[in-house]
Amino acid sequence: MFEVDRRDGVARLAHDGARWLSTSWDGGYRRADAVYNVTVPEGFERTDLDAYREQRLAEAGFASGPALLTGVEMAHARCARSGPVTVLVTAGVSNPAALPMGDRDATGERPASDDWRPGTVNLLVGVCRALDDGALATLLATAVEAKAATLLDVAGVPGTTSDAALVGCVPGTRPAEFAGSATDVGAATRACVRDTVRASLAARYDDGPPTVEEAPYGVVTDRQTDVFQP
Repeated sequence: MFEVDRRDGVARLAHDGARWLSTSWDGGYRRADAVYNVTVPEGFERTDLDAYREQRLAEAGFASGPALLTGVEMAHARCARSGPVTVLVTAGVSNPAALPMGDRDATGERPASDDWRPGTVNLLVGVCRALDDGALATLLATAVEAKAATLLDVAGVPGTTSDAALVGCVPGTRPAEFAGSATDVGAATRACVRDTVRASLAARYDDGPPTVEEAPYGVVTDRQTDVFQP
């Protein structure tokens, strides 16, 4: 079972010898005994992210490992377990990324801003199964799909402009060849992501997350494309 704890604005998901796939700034496949979700302060502008991560982990008394950054306080982090899956999530929607469909109204793409954006939905998913590269990538897709479906239901958008995910498995344990929605691993991941995203949003917003129109930042993708048959 993956262990979860938090202190000093850092939440940890840990299992000895785990293997991870990250979408963070230093993402990719790697082994680490733990991964982290780190709250950054308001007005955060540092660009030396590797050094900042190591500083924060050391200050919290944690060992080095991959990390995601967020403006959401770890007091709003929520976790869930189902079968072999453990999920840790923080969710904020002040920078929504809307994707209108067909003739639905859009407010137009918003200009980029240097202002602080305390949004981001960060997913940390640990599975006590052995997954190969392809299955771990599928697990990432499964988790992100569940996040998008949940946010569409709760907030009307599939994500924010800065969402990130870390998904991991445990080599040497019972193998799982696939991790899609029809598998035990995938179904457990979908349910855990759904419930933790909803719970984290509920912990942060008393009256529900802001709509696209209400949110202070974000984008609406309203560009047109040329569709053709191959």
